Amino acid sequence: MSGELTYRRLESADVPAVLELLTASLAGGPTGRRSAEFFDWKHRANPFGASPGLVALAADGRPVGVRLFLRWSWRGAGGREVAAVRPVDTATHPDFRGCGIFRRLTLELLEQVAGEAELVFNTPNGNSLPGYLRMGWRELGRVPVALRVARPMAFARGARAALARRPGPSGPPRCELPTAADWFAFPDPRLRELLAERALADAAETRLHTVRTAEYLAWRYGAAPGLDYRVVTVERGGELVGLAFGRPRRRGPLAEFTLAELIVRPGDRAAAGRLLRDAAAAGCDHAATHLAPGTEAASAGLRAGCLTAPRTGMVLAARTPTGPLPAERTLADWRFSLGDLEVF
Repeated sequence: MSGELTYRRLESADVPAVLELLTASLAGGPTGRRSAEFFDWKHRANPFGASPGLVALAADGRPVGVRLFLRWSWRGAGGREVAAVRPVDTATHPDFRGCGIFRRLTLELLEQVAGEAELVFNTPNGNSLPGYLRMGWRELGRVPVALRVARPMAFARGARAALARRPGPSGPPRCELPTAADWFAFPDPRLRELLAERALADAAETRLHTVRTAEYLAWRYGAAPGLDYRVVTVERGGELVGLAFGRPRRRGPLAEFTLAELIVRPGDRAAAGRLLRDAAAAGCDHAATHLAPGTEAASAGLRAGCLTAPRTGMVLAARTPTGPLPAERTLADWRFSLGDLEVF
């Protein structure tokens, strides 16, 4: 059957059929529905650039395999930009599994981006990780997740229900925070001042990190269709000293506020602690986030009631487009926010 397949670049006309293929293979994704609006936001409006993609076509011309790389940009020591891609949104039609489609699409797309990116990273699950390792990825370790429990009784009940594999309630959890979409509709002019101060301090950061500009934040959290991102802010003396973005979501029987991004003035651990507490108290059972070592959030985390959850987190795997990742590259070379890694 593999001889009947042809491979080419993903075109705009392929999107409706590709969305059907992704839905059949991966269900509705993080929003519950694969829409053209979400696809365009993620793969076309991305400020780091449009996503390169490939499709495998059956003899009748229908897509039976798809692979996309989401573009990303890290900044490292000395302010050097590191262009990267993240493998996402891959699917193979059930009738064509076992034909090597996933491997061929991945390897051809790596060749395509070799002159444009120097790093390939993603967070594969336990089922897909072995396949990536066979194609040259290296497992760098697990990025831990910290929890702050807001409603202990509800959290305990939900945890017991999860262990018993009892289903949770349907529908999104209640959240009292304003939406990021509404907040960015009338953006606070003080945001750019906060980001400029943050960027000045981050100029000395040697770890790879995402540069948070107003435009990036508006795309990532304000314009995301169907993800229901919310915003938390801290003001002091008429100044915006901190803000955070996250979204309420169901984790089985538990209601979680996934805190994706936290930005404060350099050294302001008090603002970081306030954001952590306010996010947890927004109506969900608990808040979940990543406390990157050396950040204000990590310093404030324990005092704010955050504890690292055992057996949780995401496995980071990476390579270069042309071969293995250099041996000296480790997990400690990154300063992540959860928003850099969460699946969306």
